[in-house]
Amino acid sequence: MRFSDDEVLIMTAAVLKNTSVAKDLTDWGVIPTMIKGESHTSGILIYKGKDGSPETGVWVCTPGFWSCEVERDEFCYFIAGRATYTHDCGEIIEIHPDTAAFFQAGWKGTCRVHDTVRKVYMIR
Repeated sequence: MRFSDDEVLIMTAAVLKNTSVAKDLTDWGVIPTMIKGESHTSGILIYKGKDGSPETGVWVCTPGFWSCEVERDEFCYFIAGRATYTHDCGEIIEIHPDTAAFFQAGWKGTCRVHDTVRKVYMIR
């Protein structure tokens, strides 16, 4: 590919290796919409665009039950744990290690984390 003298190609990559065991987690607090329990979250931010989108990282959440509403499209790859997402229409999504899921903006329902989950995510 050729670029003129006034064009600049910047190539960068945000990389985090060993996401299933990475330990430098930042405390992200308790889920604010708890129904039962107290799910505590933490994570590692891999990349966040200057306007906040896209965002990608690792998210860890302890057991509990809460209502959730997805504000922006989110792709998730679950590395560990077990959870059940139930859409307001009744659709049930069972999560276990090695599960990939896409939640479209506007998705509403509940999440019940049975065993602490760890996922790699991208929000746009």
